[in-house]
Amino acid sequence: MKKLAVIALGGNALLRNDETGTIEEQEANTTETLENVVYLLNEGYNLVITHGNGPQVGNILMRNDAGEILYQIAPMPLDICVADSQGGIGYMIERILRNVLNRHQISRHIISMIGMVTVDPLDEALKNPTKRIGKIYSQDEAERLQTEKNWQFKPTGKNKGGWRRVVPSPSPIDILNKDVIELLAKAGNIVITGGGGGIPVYYDKKGYLRTVDAVIDKDMTSSLLAAEIGADEFYILTDVPYVFKDFGLSTQEKLEFLNYADTTTHLEKGTFEEGSMAPKIKACLNFLERGGQKSIITEARKLADKSFGSKITMEYES
Repeated sequence: MKKLAVIALGGNALLRNDETGTIEEQEANTTETLENVVYLLNEGYNLVITHGNGPQVGNILMRNDAGEILYQIAPMPLDICVADSQGGIGYMIERILRNVLNRHQISRHIISMIGMVTVDPLDEALKNPTKRIGKIYSQDEAERLQTEKNWQFKPTGKNKGGWRRVVPSPSPIDILNKDVIELLAKAGNIVITGGGGGIPVYYDKKGYLRTVDAVIDKDMTSSLLAAEIGADEFYILTDVPYVFKDFGLSTQEKLEFLNYADTTTHLEKGTFEEGSMAPKIKACLNFLERGGQKSIITEARKLADKSFGSKITMEYES
């Protein structure tokens, strides 16, 4: 049996911080990332690929605003914007991956799937919007939109100025179509799904699917998906090669091999930055709790050179 791995593309895998977001930039970054994923295919892995959508869905929301203001085009709700980003990014990854595999003479079917993820409509997180999305507004614009659209806003942070819309980030409960994803992946097909953490939905009392204005953490959804389809390994590809203790401080220390107990202790002590590495660590631990064998956080380049970044397992590997 081939090993099954779920790879969550994030950080600079698609778009770098110093870039404007042109399609040429995104395609170049995606190509570089996927060239490194070839190593796993050559090792005989079956793959499911998930991805972030933060910058892209932010741009879609800004186009929403521009279309409404300039041309009175009805804006689309957040769930449609997330679906749009899944389609566009999934297509880009699929097309580029087909070209990469062609260069390496690897034959695999690839399929991109729109991904819906169920959440609890009573999740406490829905009462406390924290996830910033979309453009930066002036205080006057934010106050107007809060009145007109019932949006909520928070300051952007130090040295940035302005206000950004915030939405809740509920916990993922279940992955729709997970059985299909598992069947396809274990048959050797590469599946691209779960973009941006998935489209958050819930079932009402009549069994109909409804949506909420929210976004789900991409790594938490990817971790849940990996566990639900029986993946052996879970990879988070980000913009740092390793997990670090006290990142950015004089006491910074590379943590290359971690077990579950020590990682949990580090997390509880606040070793990892809450808005950056901590959510990724939590996703890795959740995967192990649900029966996964190994979680790895690293840069894409670390796959190809076989120095797999930081590995987290239930017990230390011999």
